[in-house]
Amino acid sequence: MQYRKFPATEEEVSLFGFGTMRFPVIDKDESRIDEEESIRMIRTAIDNGVNYVDTAFMYHGGHSEVVVGKALKDGYREKVYLADKFPVWMIRQAGGIEALFEEQLRRLDVDRIDFYLVHALDQTLWKKVKEKGVLPYLLQLKKKGKIGKLGFSFHDDLSVFKEIVDEFPWEFCQIQLNYIDTEFQAGVEGLRYAGERGLPVIIMEPLKGGKLTEDLPESVSEVWNRSENKRSPAEWAFRYMADFPEVLTILSGVSTMEQVRENLAIFSNEEPLGLNETDRLLVSEAAAEYQRLTKAGCTACRYCMPCPQGINIPVAIDYYNQWYRFHAYRATKRDFELDLPGDQRPSRCTECRECEEKCPQKLPVSDIMRETADLFEKE
Repeated sequence: MQYRKFPATEEEVSLFGFGTMRFPVIDKDESRIDEEESIRMIRTAIDNGVNYVDTAFMYHGGHSEVVVGKALKDGYREKVYLADKFPVWMIRQAGGIEALFEEQLRRLDVDRIDFYLVHALDQTLWKKVKEKGVLPYLLQLKKKGKIGKLGFSFHDDLSVFKEIVDEFPWEFCQIQLNYIDTEFQAGVEGLRYAGERGLPVIIMEPLKGGKLTEDLPESVSEVWNRSENKRSPAEWAFRYMADFPEVLTILSGVSTMEQVRENLAIFSNEEPLGLNETDRLLVSEAAAEYQRLTKAGCTACRYCMPCPQGINIPVAIDYYNQWYRFHAYRATKRDFELDLPGDQRPSRCTECRECEEKCPQKLPVSDIMRETADLFEKE
């Protein structure tokens, strides 16, 4: 396993960080995690050198933390850095901060969280953090030893990112970045801005919710096939991120044991992960192809869920993108009808726009739902 050092302490963190937002589930129900398989996946990763495990209050309807806690029994807790996140939007009053944190400790069944992040900061939530006194309280928890390092995860534009970085002595941060989203939200410029200020960066969505590895467009496959190095699409994406020295660890939200083993093989390479100049040109070409083909930049993070009308928004957007990316209209429509029951389809959208307020990507979800319904639900 490849490791990188946390700058201030020299602690070694595995370059592969185990993300727990996309556990295997039962009957496609995100709140029903396949616990036995998920625990086996986490422990397999740890047994092979992974020492950073990331979860959050809201993942899998609140069940991710519980499963992570179970996986870290039997001596596994001592082998990892545990990361969790504070859900600012769930504060009802100042006293709610303590209740939320204690609930996380209860779910995880631990007395300390090593890497604690203020979750999904944007301009609105940053204002709320300051109004509600979140940071002074978290600093008290840090003094008590209940929190190790204090950081934040981020979903807004670059100027807001710089403001948040500069207004508090953070110890690390977490941003969305991959070879397509180089100028999206904090982007590469934000990564470097943090690095210049001594903040190691955790990377989320390196595979863009799996979009960079599944059902590759033919034109993208042709780009990768021109390389002398035969690598999987996932390895190309991970190597792109590992090429930045500012990166501490790269989160991968694995859903199967096969993905765990593939990631372990990639991140256990004897040579440091990265790219040469020829590789970088190929990655740029692949990114250009995806940009040409993708209509809506959804990562399937599910922050938009649940929809008041019961629409499965991430799946609907995925089919919207498939329609334009692959042009296999008949097959795509057939799969849409099999995958989405009538009560989960985009035609149910009332344009309440609750989803748009929650979307980290700031997508015009209501407009996309209307267009998707036109594409798939009209004869």
